[in-house]
Amino acid sequence: MNKQRCPWCGDNPLYIAYHDKEWGVPVYDDIILFEFLLLETFQAGLSWITVLRKRENFKKAFDDFDYKKIAKYNDKKFASLIKDAGIIRNKLKIKAAITNAQAFLNIQKEFGSFSNYIWGFLKGKPIINKFETLDDLPANTPLSDKISKDLKKHGFKFVGSTVIYANMQATGMVNDHLISCFRYDECNSN
Repeated sequence: MNKQRCPWCGDNPLYIAYHDKEWGVPVYDDIILFEFLLLETFQAGLSWITVLRKRENFKKAFDDFDYKKIAKYNDKKFASLIKDAGIIRNKLKIKAAITNAQAFLNIQKEFGSFSNYIWGFLKGKPIINKFETLDDLPANTPLSDKISKDLKKHGFKFVGSTVIYANMQATGMVNDHLISCFRYDECNSN
């Protein structure tokens, strides 16, 4: 019997695996939170599948998403990233990755962890939505507006409200699986 999934993942095996194992699962680990934030900023203006297809390349190019190393990237490393055909070679987004790693470290110093900071907007608990159709899903919310504004205040780049809402969905800050999806209840029990 076929499982009912959110229709956005279609029949693409990569999308299905991402949907079934990661999307909407609450993430509290700073390394994973940084990975998703980096990937979401590169996704801005593109489709998520484009980023998913290049995820392993990003992991290799950006030192396993080690934000401590990324924060120290120099001009030589930046130049090598610009030439890396395996990633999205957007100069502003690459610069933003470095800037965001530095801002990420500052948030950790101030709040103890990035997880404490980001989940503090929700008092540590995911928002459980009850959407029936893809048309019901918002592109952004007043909360993503607030988080986006605060991240920008802390020096982050490419963190507009729509990027942040997508990040909230990916990291399980909101459960936006449709109520008909088999993952809806599973993500609620995490």
